[in-house]
Amino acid sequence: MARFAAGVLTTAGSTTLPIFALTGGTTVRPHIVEIGVSNTTATAVALKLARITTAGTPGSTATSSQVTDPEGPVSIALAKGTYTSTGPTLVDLGYRCVLGAAIGSAFIWTFGGAGLVIPATSGFGIGIVVENGTGQACQAYAVWDE
Repeated sequence: MARFAAGVLTTAGSTTLPIFALTGGTTVRPHIVEIGVSNTTATAVALKLARITTAGTPGSTATSSQVTDPEGPVSIALAKGTYTSTGPTLVDLGYRCVLGAAIGSAFIWTFGGAGLVIPATSGFGIGIVVENGTGQACQAYAVWDE
């Protein structure tokens, strides 16, 4: 199994438009081992993780890196920036954080065992969503195995 990482500078997003997501494909079941997010503004923001079960309209694709073997396979999963006009269907995963009102305030979720698994279905994924209130621009990343 190869390990990959990708990150993006997000825009504000909303309670229906994820600020960041990792999406799978029909030929791979990514296992997320870590997701991190940090605030780029001096305004607090409440965030949560959600399972994405329909495609919606994701933002641009981030470049992923093969962190265990630079000559290994290319990632099939895709890290996506802030969703735009159409939000995906979201299922709350119960993970929450609040980034403090300071640039650089950060939170890292880590997942033991098999991690958070994304089904091998096009458009499915795991995303960071504004829990309530106004979204903020953030730095976000994911680390996963496939």
